[in-house]
Amino acid sequence: MMHTIKNCSVCAQPFECNSCLSQQCWCSQFPAIMPLCEGQDCRCPSCLRTVISEQISHYLQQNPVTTVIPQQYHNTQLIEDIDYYLEDGKWVFTEWYHRKRGSCCGNGCRHCPYQYINMKSKK
Repeated sequence: MMHTIKNCSVCAQPFECNSCLSQQCWCSQFPAIMPLCEGQDCRCPSCLRTVISEQISHYLQQNPVTTVIPQQYHNTQLIEDIDYYLEDGKWVFTEWYHRKRGSCCGNGCRHCPYQYINMKSKK
């Protein structure tokens, strides 16, 4: 199968793109939170991850916890540095992940935006 090689519109690094093929490109796994601008071309995985992280941060700051995150912003697979990060070999879920989840799970997560409302009290 042939892949298209593009250069990132931000850093000019070459990367593989599948958007011209019958399958979905790797970029479709990311939440569709980045506004499209006329004349904007594709970004490499690193630059796309950066701009999407910035857009997510802006979204979280501008929208209260009670705001339901639109379905188009949900990604099907967990993405490192977007939904979670690794710390000492353990997954730490981000506020973005918890907000997409929509409620407190009661596990005392570090980035819980719901004030731990489902936490069981310690006896």
